[in-house]
Amino acid sequence: MSGPHVNAAFLCERVLIEQDSVASAIRIVDRMYFLVDEEGEPVAPHNVLTLFVNLKSDQARGSYDVAVELERPSGERVPVIKSNVLLEGEERGVNILLPVDFQPEGGAGLYWFDILFDSQPLTRIPLRVVYQSPPTVGQGPQGE
Repeated sequence: MSGPHVNAAFLCERVLIEQDSVASAIRIVDRMYFLVDEEGEPVAPHNVLTLFVNLKSDQARGSYDVAVELERPSGERVPVIKSNVLLEGEERGVNILLPVDFQPEGGAGLYWFDILFDSQPLTRIPLRVVYQSPPTVGQGPQGE
């Protein structure tokens, strides 16, 4: 069977769905920066993102399972969601919108959101987490 095909897959700040059913993605994200405290823990431990996947049916018709799994930098895999989609065939498709309250529980590094279609890998969406120390407050320029 040919299909479904990934038309788009990414993380963004939000997705607007207009009255004519057209989607607009706002602030596509593939890297997040977190300030850390003295112990190296994130100061703001989470951000809400939207995972957006647009599939086009082609020859795929009917009801299918779609799952999202998170792979942390350590390689640990965590299920995020499993749902069902209805594909109508040809150029018809489906938008999958998933709010993700992201917490970098695996620390800094590369995270992958794996999209599975009927338990088979369809695509991966990367997210790089970078930890930064807050700027230090100096005493000012010399001579002051």
